[in-house]
Amino acid sequence: MSTAPTPAPTTVPPLTPRTGGDLVIESLTALGADTVFGLPGQHALGLFDALRRAPGVRYVGLRVENNAGFAADAYARTTRGVAPLLVSTGPGALLTLPALQEAAAGSAAVLAIGSQVPVAGLGGGRHGYLHELVDQPAAFRPVVKSVHTVRTASQIPSAVAAAWESALSAPHGPVWLEIPQDVLLAPVDVPVVAELAASPRTLAPRPEVIAEAARRLGAARWPVVLAGGGVVRAGAEGELLALAERLRAPVATTFGGKGAFPWEHPLSLQSWLEDRYTTDFLEEADVLLVVGSGLGELSSNYHTFRPRGRVLQIEADLGKLESNHAALGIHADARAALAALLAELPEPGQDPWPERLPEQPPQRLQGPGPDAPSPEAAVAALLERVRGRLDGQRLDLEREALAAVRAALPDTAVSCWDMTILAYWAWSAFDPRRSNAFHSAQGAGGLGYGFPAALGAALAAPDRPVLAVSGDGGAMYSLAELATARQYDLPVTWLIVDDGGYGILREYMTDAFGATAAEATELTRPDFVALAESFGVPAVRTDPERLGADLAAALAAPGPSVVVLPARLRMFAPTHLPD
Repeated sequence: MSTAPTPAPTTVPPLTPRTGGDLVIESLTALGADTVFGLPGQHALGLFDALRRAPGVRYVGLRVENNAGFAADAYARTTRGVAPLLVSTGPGALLTLPALQEAAAGSAAVLAIGSQVPVAGLGGGRHGYLHELVDQPAAFRPVVKSVHTVRTASQIPSAVAAAWESALSAPHGPVWLEIPQDVLLAPVDVPVVAELAASPRTLAPRPEVIAEAARRLGAARWPVVLAGGGVVRAGAEGELLALAERLRAPVATTFGGKGAFPWEHPLSLQSWLEDRYTTDFLEEADVLLVVGSGLGELSSNYHTFRPRGRVLQIEADLGKLESNHAALGIHADARAALAALLAELPEPGQDPWPERLPEQPPQRLQGPGPDAPSPEAAVAALLERVRGRLDGQRLDLEREALAAVRAALPDTAVSCWDMTILAYWAWSAFDPRRSNAFHSAQGAGGLGYGFPAALGAALAAPDRPVLAVSGDGGAMYSLAELATARQYDLPVTWLIVDDGGYGILREYMTDAFGATAAEATELTRPDFVALAESFGVPAVRTDPERLGADLAAALAAPGPSVVVLPARLRMFAPTHLPD
C-alpha cells in the first residue's frame, strides 16, 4: 500500500496593505480615469506606490511639473474630459501654477492632486517640515476653480469626486486637491472604491432670457455672431452652425474658438480679430451674439471694440458676463443655450415678430437695403480687404511659412502652439480644418506650452499626428521633455522657429521704445538638431523652401521628431494703435 506524498505547504505572500494612496487611485479609476500625468516627490510617494499596483491606469511622467501640467491641459482639451495631475508638496506644487493658470484661461479640466506635509503640520504652525508652506492652498485659490483638502483617509473618495465634478462643471477648469503625506502612506480599512458618482452641474439658461434673446435675434436686420472657446469646450459646433445658417448671420471666431465654425463657410469671418476691418464689421451689427467669450483683450482687438448695436452674451463663467460690455447676459453652457435659442427661433419663412426692435439703432445699423450685398457677399468683401491690407506689408515669408505648415499637416491632425510669432499669425490666419484640434497658450500667455501640450494631445489621440510649434526661446522651457517623447515614443513633430531670441518681445520693444534691450531679448541657443539627436529623436534643419516637405516627412514618420527652421519672422501691423 502506498501513500501519496504530503504536499509541501503553500507559502502565501502577505497582502500588501492598502493605503490612502490606493484610495486616490481607486477613486480616479472609479470615475473613469485611465491616464494620469505627474512627477513624483518625497511627500507624494504614497500616490506613486499605489500607481505601481493599479491595473489599467497609464502613468505619464514628465521632467518638470509645469510641463506635466501643460500636457494634462491639452489632454483634457482634446478629450473634453478630466486629466489627473499628480505632484508633490511645496516646490513641486508651486511649479504647476503657470500651467494651471493656462488651464483656467482655456477651460481645461485638470484635476491637480498634490501632497502636503503631515497632518500635524497643517495650519501654518511652522514646524519645519521639508517643503512646508505657511498656507499652500492660498497659492492656488486665485488660479483654480476650487481647492479641496483631505485630512483623513475616509474623506479621500468623496473629495476626489467633488474635485472631479468641479473640474468638469461648466465652465471646465482646473482644481486643486491636496492630501497630507501621512494620510497617503497610512494603511486603511476602507473598502475598495468600486463606484463613485460625480455629476457635473448642468448650466441651463433661464427660459425668459432665451425668449428675449430669440426675439431680438429674430427681429435683427444685421445679426453677427462672435464664437469663443466656450463653444469648443461645450461641443456646440453643430448648434452654432445651425443657428448661423438659420439667421444667415456672419460668424467670427476668437483665437480660443478656432474651429468652432467652418473656416471656408460663406458666412465665416474667420479669426481676424486683430484687424480693424473685422472690428468695424462686428461693431456694425445691430445684434451681436457673443457665445463662450468674455470679450477680453485679444477678442476685442485690445479693448478697441465699441459695439454700436445690442449685445447678447452667452457665457458659462459668471464673472465674465458683461465684464467688458453691457449685454443681455445669458449665464449658461454654450451648447445648452444655443440649442434653446434654436428651439425658440422661427423656421425660415416664419416671422412671429412682425414688429422690429424697439428704440431702433441708427440708420447705418439697419442692415442691408434692397440693393446692398448679402451677408455672404459682405463676408467675402471683408476677407478681401483683410488680404489687401496684408498684401501691402511685404509679409510673404510669414504667409508662406504658415501656408507650408497647413499644407503639411493632415486634416485629422492636432496642433499645439507656443507663444511665438508664427503662432500669433496662426491665431488669425490658420485653418485648423476641424474643431478642438488647435490649442495654444493665448489664454494666460506663458512660454513653454507647445511641446508638452502636444505630448498630452498625442496621448489623448494616439491615432492622429500632432504638431508642436515653438520659438527658440519657448523651446528652451521644454527641452527636457524630449526625453519624455522618446520614452513613450509619442508621434509628435516639434517645429522650432529659431530667430535668435524672444522675437515678439524684440518687436514690441522696438515698436514702443525704438530699440530693443539685446541682453534681454537675444539668446544663446544650443544646436537644436544635435540636441534632439542626443535624445534619440530624429531632427532636421530646414529652410522656408523645404519647410513643407520636411514637415510632411516628419509627421508621416513614427515616433517623435524635430524640425528646426532658422528664420526671423515679423508680425503684421497692429490696427489697435492710434494713427
